[in-house]
Amino acid sequence: MNAPMSFSEGNGQPAMAERLVVIGNGMAGCRAVEEILARDPGRFAVTIFGAEPRVNYNRIMLSPVLAGEKAFEDIVINTADWYADNAITLVSGDPVVSIDRQAQTVIARSGRAEPYDRLLIATGSDPFIIPVPGAQLEGVVTFRDLDDVDRMLAAAEKGGSAVVIGGGLLGLEAAHGLNLRGMDVTVIHLMPTLMERQLDEAAGWLLKAELERRGQVILTGADTQEILATDDGKVAGVRLKDGREISADIVVMAVGIRPATGLAKAAGLDVERGIVVDDHMITSDPAIMAVGECVQHRGACYGLVAPLWDMCRALADAATGTPSGYEGSVTSTKLKVSGIDLFSAGDFSGGDGAEDIVMRDAARGIYKRVVVKEDRVVGAVLYGDTADGSWYFDLLKKGEDISAIREALIFGQAFASGGALADPNAAVAALSDDAEICGCNGVSKAAVVATINQGACSLDAVRSQCKASASCGSCTGLVESLLAITLGGAVQAGPKTLCKCTSFGHADVRRLIREKQLRAIPQVMQELHWTTPDGCASCRPALNYYLLCEWPGEYEDDQRSRFVNERMHANIQKDGTYSVVPRMWGGLTNPRELRAIADVVEKFNAPMVKVTGGQRLDIFGIKKEDLPAVWADLNAAGMVSGHAYGKSLRTVKTCVGSEWCRFGTQDSTGLGVKIERMTWGSWMPHKFKIAVSGCPRNCAEATIKDFGVVCVDSGYELHVGGNGGIKVRATDLLCKVETEAEAMDVCAAFIQLYREDAWYLERTAPWIERVGLDAVKAGLFDKPDSVKRLAAKFRYSQQFMQDDPWAERAAGRHAELHQHLAEVRPLPAHTTSLEFAK
Repeated sequence: MNAPMSFSEGNGQPAMAERLVVIGNGMAGCRAVEEILARDPGRFAVTIFGAEPRVNYNRIMLSPVLAGEKAFEDIVINTADWYADNAITLVSGDPVVSIDRQAQTVIARSGRAEPYDRLLIATGSDPFIIPVPGAQLEGVVTFRDLDDVDRMLAAAEKGGSAVVIGGGLLGLEAAHGLNLRGMDVTVIHLMPTLMERQLDEAAGWLLKAELERRGQVILTGADTQEILATDDGKVAGVRLKDGREISADIVVMAVGIRPATGLAKAAGLDVERGIVVDDHMITSDPAIMAVGECVQHRGACYGLVAPLWDMCRALADAATGTPSGYEGSVTSTKLKVSGIDLFSAGDFSGGDGAEDIVMRDAARGIYKRVVVKEDRVVGAVLYGDTADGSWYFDLLKKGEDISAIREALIFGQAFASGGALADPNAAVAALSDDAEICGCNGVSKAAVVATINQGACSLDAVRSQCKASASCGSCTGLVESLLAITLGGAVQAGPKTLCKCTSFGHADVRRLIREKQLRAIPQVMQELHWTTPDGCASCRPALNYYLLCEWPGEYEDDQRSRFVNERMHANIQKDGTYSVVPRMWGGLTNPRELRAIADVVEKFNAPMVKVTGGQRLDIFGIKKEDLPAVWADLNAAGMVSGHAYGKSLRTVKTCVGSEWCRFGTQDSTGLGVKIERMTWGSWMPHKFKIAVSGCPRNCAEATIKDFGVVCVDSGYELHVGGNGGIKVRATDLLCKVETEAEAMDVCAAFIQLYREDAWYLERTAPWIERVGLDAVKAGLFDKPDSVKRLAAKFRYSQQFMQDDPWAERAAGRHAELHQHLAEVRPLPAHTTSLEFAK
């Protein structure tokens, strides 16, 4: 068990400050303290008790941590500095076990007694464990905190299968994360519709179909009878009441939550389903407040985050002497399963007087349903396109009369405004000041604008100061619009987007291609809401590469989305002719290849042949229409494209090594040839150069290459991230290995990691400087099977890459690219027209 942890500055509060003790170091308890500090920072001396040995973090972002999209550090809300800066004593890993109301003291598990003047209970909720045989077996976990995530990650490390009991919000997020971690996942849901509290039947069906397309097995209308055990008392599977059995190495219980009321009940406070509070979040004891999922207000308990923020504001108002009152919340839901856009709010059950307005677009996977009653929006369900979710939610909360826009209501805010708000910025500007921008952190439009006006001039600044867009990121576009509206051209540049056609960065585009299973450029542009229908010269080549990398053997290379040199498989020169560089494995050649090159030079009147720095021969001055014939002649001598034009492997430079050189320690030439034959033809984010030097004298200049091998007596030193261009960069030492096979495996794995992680047009040097060498090493070596796994992925993709493009063109493929554009012929007598021939 972790030892209790306590820290604070201890000297920042006035001597007469009231003692405020908070039970619960979670989102509700800390947010309430933040709200109090914002109103009256000197009013209370604050002590916070937390059951977990951690600072406060964003529990609703546990799903991205499980999925591998975020680390724990990314979801921390209040760092240790926050507690210290505000003179807050944090006692973590030491939960409160009893409350003595008579003595106004709380007792922690360690025996620590803490007196209070005011007490705030923010104990949250407990997961509901269905009472079936086997529920206490090793391998049955819940999904409520970071320890639960760690248990799931440990199970996923071993592989196998997982069963998630519960097809609600938490269950589906757990299933998504385990699925991405490589487990075979089955979701068991008692009701006939997934997320039945948030979705109607049609949206639930679309969601089920999408999850099944991603490889999950979804069983609805399925009732668990028992959890099966192995002989040694661990989980083996789940048996349903209809007799079906599903094997499992881990079972995740995600069937619901219950307010954690045990402490309050034992202390004699009024408790029903939750701790009963009034509009000021005061319990039946005037000295004790409560907030969050543990409370019951006007008969309602809330399990979503947005009501918590409203409660905290009302609590802080009352605690600092300016009571306002909490009147309940209208809630909305967004699913945090990346790649699935889903939003619901209000009541969509229908009933007397309710009307449904529905739009379905099966081809695009879009479903919208808005429920109207007495000319007011009372509910909305959006699937596939949730851009107008904030607008519908604003209409719903305000109860505005929509009769004037009813006919256009289902088509969204832009259409309902008669096209006046077709500009996304104008649509955001039209939102009311109290419209919710960030649901994860309860931030309104007015709060974002105030943050910007107080000096936050970039997206990162807004995130750090008011937390809008700092969690799941789905509101990033709204925040960026508010920055543009408020500051105009004074917005400071933030993370670079892929191009002007999209607000997504390279990393997000790559992630969404994978998660949404996007397999064509038009599909990417449609799903990710590209602002230009056909993209631009920046994004099309990038998307083409990302799709090639993600779906080897499935995605067909789009020649229209390549730069001219890659389309022509030769480098265009200043006079419009092309240079041709055949591949010479490891810098080796032979009489047959040399004769073939000489014959091509004479036959096609090439004005220059140049020895390159990559140990090859470059033939200059070849006309476009002659390229296929040149390639055919070189192919006949066994020569393939050197890809001197491509974002791909260029060369593997070698020295003669131990075979000839008296200083050589290993066969560097032989290893270079093997590496080049393994890696040629591979498309990458940018050009990629390799070198193998036979000894530390480094004649092949391996330490300024993207991947360099320096042979030593004990084996091979492997270097990465070098660059000999305009900005010279020496390599970083990656590792040392003993055998050629190990060197080739690490080379293949490093290339695959670079292919998967770098941005298009990013060389290895800036990539490593951006992510850090430690991250590269972690990606390769933190897990014992990473090198083998990445190398296998690279070799698999090479099956589809190592077809010589010169041979295809010589055989007539894409012949139209090598034809004359036009020629002018002399006019025959009595002819008054020009004839152009293609």
